[in-house]
Amino acid sequence: MLSFLVDEIAGIKGDLRKLSDDIWNNPELAYQEHFASTQAKNLLENLGYSVKKPCFGLDTAFTAEYGSGTPVFAIFAEYDALPEIGHGCGHNLICAAAIAAFHAAARAISEKKLSGKVVLLGSPAEESGGGKVRMIENGCLQSVDAAMMVHPSFRAIPDTGSTAISRFDVIFHGKASHAAGAPELGVNALAAVNLLFAGVNAYREQTPENVRMHGIITCGGEAPNITPDLASCRFFLRSTDQKWMEKIEKRFLDIVRGAELMTGATAEVKPFNIPYKARRPNDALNRNFLEGITKLGVKYIIPATGGRGSSDFGNVSQLIPGIHPYFPVADHEIPGHSQLFRDACGTDFAFGNAMTAAAAMADTAVKYITDANFKAEVDAGIAK
Repeated sequence: MLSFLVDEIAGIKGDLRKLSDDIWNNPELAYQEHFASTQAKNLLENLGYSVKKPCFGLDTAFTAEYGSGTPVFAIFAEYDALPEIGHGCGHNLICAAAIAAFHAAARAISEKKLSGKVVLLGSPAEESGGGKVRMIENGCLQSVDAAMMVHPSFRAIPDTGSTAISRFDVIFHGKASHAAGAPELGVNALAAVNLLFAGVNAYREQTPENVRMHGIITCGGEAPNITPDLASCRFFLRSTDQKWMEKIEKRFLDIVRGAELMTGATAEVKPFNIPYKARRPNDALNRNFLEGITKLGVKYIIPATGGRGSSDFGNVSQLIPGIHPYFPVADHEIPGHSQLFRDACGTDFAFGNAMTAAAAMADTAVKYITDANFKAEVDAGIAK
């Protein structure tokens, strides 16, 4: 089956490369991906698929499906870019790989007369916009049994999980005064921000390794000789353990309250963007994907620690079995969300590995649809 899937992808390789390059050359931010989603839709329609766009309440979301009955396996595509950098996360490759895998799996269903269905879900706004969260709220997983996607990295690794994330803007309001002439008449909002940072730094000592907390000051006042009557900061709180998210969010809000009490400032706490849940990788899906890329000549490694980034695919994996493994775009370590990574995602090396990952993804989808024992193992979350 794997060789059949590779051949089917090879048959449309030129179209897929053009799509990847077009998206790479025309980066669009979250919920603005009109060019990328339209190009993906056009390619799918040229391949003979019926595409629904917009869908699930989002203008730049799209979906296509092939087959009938159950089980139903979904493949997610992403195509949004980062501010300033462009495709420094390689979502152009994710989109091309998703369409490649969907087409190959659909061809297998057609040629082999298989029962079951493969669904392609084009999901916008992964970069902090929570596209999948909104799509889930609007029913995109209603009839889906399992799902996956692949993501660029500097190495090939299985899905090792990701952190849940909550994001907060904190605005402290104080009272302006002359910092030298009448400091006693002021209430220093920046002092409250500094105390919030101090409290978070102190709390880190009592958190496990799977917790991350980081923030920036977004406004620190107007001039040194004016006691700031307004200061603000933005914090990201993360953990791979969903239960720890509740703990750190509560403690964070307690620290904000403490900063208020110590300074006399008052705080506004505003959630920033949609929270993401921790990703729960499925062992059986991981294993089959790794077997596929190994057969196709890609060497993978098992990282010593789990992933510490965050993705809205975490919300998918909390509801149904799913994985989000990685394929290499370089032969050495390069940082994600960087110009180096962006440049790598436009290379022949990266595209070739994306197509290899797509074949292994299609193989995983077809096996889930056709192999009852494998499906039962995936559904139970058991790894043998």
